Amino acid sequence: MTKLLLIIATMICTVCGNLLLKLGAEQNGIGSVWPFSIINFKVFLGASSFGLGLLFYTMLLKHLPLNIAQCIFSVQFVLVIIASALIFGESIGWLRWGGIALVASGLLLIAWSIEPASKS
Repeated sequence: MTKLLLIIATMICTVCGNLLLKLGAEQNGIGSVWPFSIINFKVFLGASSFGLGLLFYTMLLKHLPLNIAQCIFSVQFVLVIIASALIFGESIGWLRWGGIALVASGLLLIAWSIEPASKS
């Protein structure tokens, strides 16, 4: 159960981080010179969300091999694409849906190949 909660928390933080960065990128920053031209409250929240996700992911790595964790977190790319369509109205063409289906199929194959962890 701990693993599942950490996976969900990490994915939520990552998806929210991406959405907040997109929202922040479309607004003016606190200054006119880089990097201040891109810093605003939404960018700060997005970066904070990524930071929190990093902490959850690091905690998860105590319980999962890195190769399995990375495969699981490939789902976040699909989630960001779907969230961008729902929240920003971004178009997802049939070719992208095909790519999403391929990613999902690959993740399913990986999930079937995971052997139960042995007790060490």
